[in-house]
Amino acid sequence: MTSTSTGTLPDDDRPEPPGRGDERSTLDAFLDLQRATVIYKATGLSDSDAARRLLPSLTTVSGLIRHLADVERSWFREVMHGEQNIAYRWTDEDPDGEFRVTEADSLDDIIADYEAAIAESRAVQQRYSLDDLCHGREARFTLRWITAHLVEETARHIGHIDILREMLDGATGE
Repeated sequence: MTSTSTGTLPDDDRPEPPGRGDERSTLDAFLDLQRATVIYKATGLSDSDAARRLLPSLTTVSGLIRHLADVERSWFREVMHGEQNIAYRWTDEDPDGEFRVTEADSLDDIIADYEAAIAESRAVQQRYSLDDLCHGREARFTLRWITAHLVEETARHIGHIDILREMLDGATGE
C-alpha cells in the first residue's frame, strides 16, 4: 500500500485558547482549537489516502471528518436550536453512512462541508448563553454541556485521525 500523500503537516497556525479567558471564551476557543486540529491533521493527504481503510471498521480520515460535520449539525442545530429535518449521512438503515467514502470523494469537499457545519454551529452558539437549555432532547442539556461534549468528541476523533495519518504517510505532529 503506497501513500500518495505529502508525509508532512502544514505550518501550524491553529488558534491558541486564552490563558486567562472567561468560561465562554475558553470553552469556545478550545472547541475552535479542536476543530482546526481536525483540518490541520488532514491537510496534505491525497483523496485516496484520506479514504483508505487501515482498520477492519469503516474508519478513515475522510469518514471521521464527515462524521464530525454531522455531529456538529446534530448537537448544535438539532439538539440545541431545535431544528428539524436536517440532512445527515447516517440513517436508521445505515447508521455508519457518513463513514462510507471512496477515493472518488474529495477531501477538500469534505473539509469544506465540515467548515460549513462549524459556521452553522457557531451561529447557533452565538444565539444562546451557556446556561440556556436545548430545544431538543427534552431540554436535558445546556449549551455549556453541548460545547464541552463537542470538545471531547472532536478531540477523541483527532486521536483517531492522528494515528491514521501516521500509518498512512508517517506524518506526526501536535
